[in-house]
Amino acid sequence: MIDLALTIRNLLRNRRRSFATFIALAIGTAAILLFGGFSANIKLSMQTAYVRTGGHLQIQHRDFFLYGSGDPTAFGIRNYRRLIEEISADPLLQQQVLVLTPTLQFGSIAGNYEAQVSRTVIGLGLVARDYNRMRGWNEFDLPQTSPPFALDGAPADAAVIGTGVARVLQLCEALQVQGCQARSVQAPVDAVALPDDIAELALGETPANTPMKVGTAPRLELLASRVGGTPNVVSVQVIRAERQGFKEVDEVYVMLQLPQAQRLIYGRDDAEATAVMIQLRHSSKMQDVKARLETLLQGASGGQPLVVLNFEELNPFYVQTIGMFDTIFGFIFVLIGTIVLFTVSNTMNTAVVERTVEIGTIRAIGLRAAGVQRLFVLEGSLLGVSGAVSGALFALATAAVVNQLGLTWLPPGSGDRLPLVLLVSNVPTMVVGTTLGLSLIATLSAWLPARRAARLAIVDALRHV
Repeated sequence: MIDLALTIRNLLRNRRRSFATFIALAIGTAAILLFGGFSANIKLSMQTAYVRTGGHLQIQHRDFFLYGSGDPTAFGIRNYRRLIEEISADPLLQQQVLVLTPTLQFGSIAGNYEAQVSRTVIGLGLVARDYNRMRGWNEFDLPQTSPPFALDGAPADAAVIGTGVARVLQLCEALQVQGCQARSVQAPVDAVALPDDIAELALGETPANTPMKVGTAPRLELLASRVGGTPNVVSVQVIRAERQGFKEVDEVYVMLQLPQAQRLIYGRDDAEATAVMIQLRHSSKMQDVKARLETLLQGASGGQPLVVLNFEELNPFYVQTIGMFDTIFGFIFVLIGTIVLFTVSNTMNTAVVERTVEIGTIRAIGLRAAGVQRLFVLEGSLLGVSGAVSGALFALATAAVVNQLGLTWLPPGSGDRLPLVLLVSNVPTMVVGTTLGLSLIATLSAWLPARRAARLAIVDALRHV
């Protein structure tokens, strides 16, 4: 207790220098934590987006992830309904699984024959009600919501496309897509009829030579190859265009009702799914659920080479982005830690030089070298702890204020602005770790000057000028 009182008294003897060191520590701690809060927001926002659209886990054919982009339907899951039933009946998984739903990915050509334009697209068949439930997942209570999925409750032939698909196929005006620039070269005025052979192939869903009525949803024809190699066409009504984030995805994405997609690919044959998406209540249970599913698949796969992949394995971009931000965070911590090291060390060295005579005096009256060293180390430690704790409190207060301002920002590759929040309090391990880390650095940086002070000869210290 006496040592602490002496330490505080010594720090207050030169308030300006002590305050400057204290401010450097506080600002350094706050800077690290505020960046860490921003990095945590990036991580949790990306995780939430991926879990909302693809689930925590997916059951796929072993080769679908590597080769499915070329021919998705070649890696379909047979009897996927039976697989879903067995997973749903498992008592351990029932407590953890929130949504369990099949999907069908396929390649197709989408054509708008009224505008005489077409393009290759990636189609995704979904169970609209399940997908709508998935979009409401928000375990981390982030201030962002997804709009209701348009296909939920829509007609069986409804479709949702990316805004890039709408732009390329000249559907922006019909779908009222904001910020969509029309083509400078327009299609011929008389090109409004669907060819007879395509209309027949579409099983009579859209009569030939019938232009779209004003006020009705525009229609697209999707041409795909069945599993046997024969072509098939379905006609869908596009009810909405939604941004898909990345431009490359936005210009090829088409979402259909699952039965409609299966009809296009499999016709009257037994329908399959290319994946079963599994969304959990809590992300922390992902590895446990994955291990349970892998055990369950050994008897429920029906001889198919099925695997369970988590969202990190399915989205390498997420892992790379988080790795980049972790590296930047580490670099900032090392940089500021180095500044703290030299700042506290310089402060303590100056204090040793100024108090050399005092050191000799207290040594002459009986204080041991260890006692002198302890006093200086305690000064550095007190500076470090007070500065780091104050910086942490300032970071928490700043983050709380920023989070209430309703600021937004546009991340790279995103089509929508996201809330700008600093999740400092959401990551207590980061706050505690940073505070303790900088306090320890300040303590260690005071050790060498304290050791030099303790080793001063008493006679030399007393005659120091």
